[in-house]
Amino acid sequence: MDAREVIPEYTVGAFAAAALVVVIDLRVWRTGLFRSPVYWTAIGICLFFMILVNGWLTKLSAPIVLYDTDQKTPWRFPWDIPIEDFAFGFALLHWVLARWVRFAEK
Repeated sequence: MDAREVIPEYTVGAFAAAALVVVIDLRVWRTGLFRSPVYWTAIGICLFFMILVNGWLTKLSAPIVLYDTDQKTPWRFPWDIPIEDFAFGFALLHWVLARWVRFAEK
């Protein structure tokens, strides 16, 4: 199997994690986070800082973090941030917030 036939593991894992978190929240926990303006404000704040930090870490001109090009898509936005990082970041952030809402003491 040559490099062109390799499944992009980071891409599949990142988007699968994001989809799984959404399904668990909507079908099992039913937290209602997606209807909350506070949730979207938190997502926006985290996204702002993620773009700043991740953009600096992954800039192609002098990268600090390197990715195996066979394990992800070549798509990067904005600056040089791999799109998979946004899916993975969303999955982590939503998982934590949904668990917090679902399992917090009433």
